[in-house]
Amino acid sequence: MVQVSRRGADVTAFQVMEVIKAAELRQASHGDALWLCAGQPSTPAPVPVREAAARAVQDQVLGYTPAAGLMSLREAIAEHHRGNGLDVSAEDVFVTTGSSGGFTALFLAAFNPGDTVVMASPGYPAYRNTLRTLGCEVVELDAGAEVRHQLTVAMLEELPATPAGVVIASPSNPTGTIIDEAELAAIATWCAERRVLLVSDEIYHGISFGRRCASAWETSTEAVVIGSFSKYFSMTGWRLGWMVLPESLRRPVELISGNLSICPPALGQIAAVEAFTPSAKDELDAHVARYGINRDLLLTRLPELGITRIAPPDGAFYLWCDVSSLTDNSTQWCADALAATGVAMTPGIDFDSANGQHWVRLCFAGATGEMTDAMDRLQSWLS
Repeated sequence: MVQVSRRGADVTAFQVMEVIKAAELRQASHGDALWLCAGQPSTPAPVPVREAAARAVQDQVLGYTPAAGLMSLREAIAEHHRGNGLDVSAEDVFVTTGSSGGFTALFLAAFNPGDTVVMASPGYPAYRNTLRTLGCEVVELDAGAEVRHQLTVAMLEELPATPAGVVIASPSNPTGTIIDEAELAAIATWCAERRVLLVSDEIYHGISFGRRCASAWETSTEAVVIGSFSKYFSMTGWRLGWMVLPESLRRPVELISGNLSICPPALGQIAAVEAFTPSAKDELDAHVARYGINRDLLLTRLPELGITRIAPPDGAFYLWCDVSSLTDNSTQWCADALAATGVAMTPGIDFDSANGQHWVRLCFAGATGEMTDAMDRLQSWLS
């Protein structure tokens, strides 16, 4: 038997991927799966992006690009940020193979084995799992409803020692909550004053419902901002993201990324420039309007199922729902619901290892009719 490293053997499963596999089996056997589990849009990339990709396949070699990405795309991303009031140049931007590839390269460049990195719980599990695989100590701070399930400076002040890094996400996965602008500025200042690397996951910017999404770079250009084409831009499978980096991290990230993946996908880079055009934006904003309709529908229907405690759904396309009135094992409850109704939901244990068995995450990025169908099926099952 081939040897497996301790690191490889100890990697924690990303449970949502297990749910997706189960939902695919349900679809194959019954043809009725409703996907409220996967955190992705149900729509393809914008028309201008797909048209540019088709032209590139016909006309271009599609060879390697610089590790940091095509300058045309870096400039388009920088202009996108400047349009949102940030002073970002193309040199600040590093294109990545999805935001996931960016996180891995960044964590390798910024942290040493044994470094402590802080994040909120509930939070996106891949931060925790990747950092631990790389040998970092992850401290998860319980962020309850009283702080909108987000970190605060008061929580950081209570740490016994200054960490090497802090990871935040706004809007958050799984809660959809957005950090107050003043609190985000205070966190960025706290980190800058202590030489703590602030990693601000901003991949859901563009998807919000009446609450502004501030950026960490509004306060500190020593923070790292993570962006992605997956969520607002409806391009998950294209595997393309970016980072806005302080100068000190640019060369280390470039060297690590060049060895890990050489470069992000060339076809996606060429096509993604068109994601920032006015016609693409009109298409994408129409998706966000539909998300808002779906969000309101679920907020109306979930109390009918006995689910009344829900995190403030400020942005992204998730609802973080307390199902403790229905079960004390959300993993089994979600499996039972899928078997009985075909509705696939993600148990909270992925996002909160301490209290997640009382919570589920619902994604409302699908068609509005599917949201109605899902609620009808669950209501019938629970009654």
